[in-house]
Amino acid sequence: MKIFVVDDERIIRVSLADDLRDEGHKIFEFTNAAAALGKLNEVNPDVIITDLKMPGLSGIDFLEKVKEENQSICVVLMTAYSTVKTAVDAMKQGAYDYVEKPFDNEKMLLIIERIAELRQMREENKELKKKLKQNYDFSSYVGNSKEVEGIFDLVTIVASKSTSVLLIGETGTGKELLTNIIHFNSNRSNKPLVKVSCAILSREIFESELFGHEKGSFTGAISEKVGKFELADKGTLYLDDIDDVPLDLQVKLLRALEEREVERVGSNKIIKVDVRLIASTKKDLKKMVDEGKFREDLFYRLNVFPINIPPLRERKKDILLLTDYFINKFSEGRKIKLSHDAKDILLQYPFPGNVRELRNLAERLTLMCDGNKIEIKHIPIEIKHAPISLDGISFDNQPLTKIIEEVELKAIKHALEKSGGNKAKAAEMLGLPSSTLKSKISRYEENLPHDLV
Repeated sequence: MKIFVVDDERIIRVSLADDLRDEGHKIFEFTNAAAALGKLNEVNPDVIITDLKMPGLSGIDFLEKVKEENQSICVVLMTAYSTVKTAVDAMKQGAYDYVEKPFDNEKMLLIIERIAELRQMREENKELKKKLKQNYDFSSYVGNSKEVEGIFDLVTIVASKSTSVLLIGETGTGKELLTNIIHFNSNRSNKPLVKVSCAILSREIFESELFGHEKGSFTGAISEKVGKFELADKGTLYLDDIDDVPLDLQVKLLRALEEREVERVGSNKIIKVDVRLIASTKKDLKKMVDEGKFREDLFYRLNVFPINIPPLRERKKDILLLTDYFINKFSEGRKIKLSHDAKDILLQYPFPGNVRELRNLAERLTLMCDGNKIEIKHIPIEIKHAPISLDGISFDNQPLTKIIEEVELKAIKHALEKSGGNKAKAAEMLGLPSSTLKSKISRYEENLPHDLV
């Protein structure tokens, strides 16, 4: 590290500087604080070791000026016994530590070693935060369908604001990932992101988890507890499955959001909080309001900026893109591709578990593939032979003949897959003469898997 040693006593200054150089540090010696200040911006030291009492600028005044210039510089004070109280007061103003004269240089070397460890942790934290921001940039939500583009447009608008966000989508659609993206691309990214799953909290502990409690406020409260709202102060609070908040506690949640204040269980003390709320649900909250299962005022407070996340079956354009993304993630450098027929099967599968299910499938396919191409044989039987579904067929602005063709194609493909390509069995399943099925296969041949026709 770059270290300033500032002391008008030459013996102390030179002795300490020599020992620090022996430890590999780059040392700059000064006889007074003014001279050190003159070199502060040029050298940008990591640590300043300074005497408390010196001619001219005192160590306290020197500390104040250093902190005005650069808060990250660690300042260690050297002080005589009579000025220990002054040194302690200086630590309240930002000094890292103090050493009482006369001292063994070994003691100072230990302090410098602790500072070196502290700076390393700070650098690691910076790198971790940088990596988090990279992991949760907008590209981390994979997709190029018009539905995903619409989501990105909304996230871009709201990320930098403190507006409450309501994420609406089925399980596995990426609500938590979007929460991370919004938080880490906001001006609160350096503050806490606190996540709460409302679905797993019992009625008895819900209030305590969200708002905290005082010691002795109820049986089992053996110590005070800080609630999630307090923990998320200046940052973001994510409430997953907001529809599971008990009805009688929704009014307290509403007050916390509107008044920006909470009260711990067992206390009348008001605690101010500055929290940006992101909530998510897989249910129709408006319908729950109509049924008397969710407060209308809380619904409108949450629904300031809703983002609807469509299920994967409604954005089939993203299926192959996501599959390639996850295969590349799990392949550990192997170049693995999907065969044409494997792609056809994935595009027809409804993915009830959405992106989460696709991610798990991609990991399994990567493990099962012993070459560089994923074939039909690698795909689990429950996916190959999934019940036929009309999902993905558009009924809008299409003539009846076109809709019938799409349904017919799906039915033929499903029968061929279930029969393992045996056309006689497929015809029997469809209740068709073999010749009729053969004619239809010829008609749809280019849209059917090659190994089935």
